[in-house]
Amino acid sequence: MAGFGDLVQKAFYLGVGLASYAGEKAGGKLGELRVQAQKLADELVAKGEMSTEEARRFVDDMVNRAQQPGAAPAPEPTSSEPRRIEILSDDEEPTKAETQNVDNLRQQVMDLQEELRRLERE
Repeated sequence: MAGFGDLVQKAFYLGVGLASYAGEKAGGKLGELRVQAQKLADELVAKGEMSTEEARRFVDDMVNRAQQPGAAPAPEPTSSEPRRIEILSDDEEPTKAETQNVDNLRQQVMDLQEELRRLERE
């Protein structure tokens, strides 16, 4: 059982390390965004298309949007054509491969639950 405790501890430390690394990367990207937004705002102010106060609000708004949870950068367009979207109907029956895949996943979940019960008894 001591091996299981070590495994849990290592998993915890891995999670903390990954969270720390992600935080550092996000902070760096946020700084880059602020610099780029400030450059754009400065150019617009120089051209007379935006006042200094509007530029400050623009930069703050861009940074606040980037900090919101779930804010994801827009994907870069890979071609000049629009992305094709496939619309699926709920009326369609699942294929044999899809049904088999779902059955395999259910079996894996049941196996993992049984393994967990076995480990809890030890």
